[in-house]
Amino acid sequence: MYILEGNIGVGKSTFLEFLNKKLQEITTFTEPLDNWNKKVYGQSLLANFYETPKRWAYTMETLTMMSRVKQHLNDQNYKDQKFVVERSIYSGHYCFALNGYKHGFFTQIEWEIYTQWVDFLINQKCNPPHGFIYLKASPEICFKRIQKRNRLSEKDITLSYIKQLDEHHEDFLVKKDNVFENLKNVPVLVLDCNEDFIENEQILNTHLYKVKKFINETLEKERKTPQNIVAQQQI
Repeated sequence: MYILEGNIGVGKSTFLEFLNKKLQEITTFTEPLDNWNKKVYGQSLLANFYETPKRWAYTMETLTMMSRVKQHLNDQNYKDQKFVVERSIYSGHYCFALNGYKHGFFTQIEWEIYTQWVDFLINQKCNPPHGFIYLKASPEICFKRIQKRNRLSEKDITLSYIKQLDEHHEDFLVKKDNVFENLKNVPVLVLDCNEDFIENEQILNTHLYKVKKFINETLEKERKTPQNIVAQQQI
């Protein structure tokens, strides 16, 4: 499993579409936005969260964690190793939920309950991915793209919020600050997405080449690790 990460508005879903079309040996799975974006539960929790974050942060982050853990547990048993999923339990925790806690959107008891579930489900039940693919663009560019696509559920997003998420993505994926021990050695491919790859085929093809190379090299490196060699010999 490989996980595609990046800030809101950076172009993750669009990049997955191109990845699916142009690198057909790689399977892709998009983020299950319908679970919290559309009115599956009679209301859009995403829109509610952006409008009143202190009221909805715990509900929103608990639901997204549940959805992503279920998907992760299913994906880690997928036989084909060359597949990329959009966002993850990890960015849900280290970027979105942690940001909410730091800005007072959780009560202390809500945060303690949430982190107990994180420790049990994410740290003890979920296997780490083969690698992360991090689409990176400046907060200002991400914010302009959010405004351009003009989604109703995102009407209350501010540039300040995007800057906060950018810092958390950097701490999580680049600095690996206070991440779970089993994530510290997971390789990360960083792709500069400040320039619009939709309008520039050369940039798009360069990104796709790097993804293909990253996946092939990391899988090959894993196959050559001593524990995997021993396991293959025992079969």
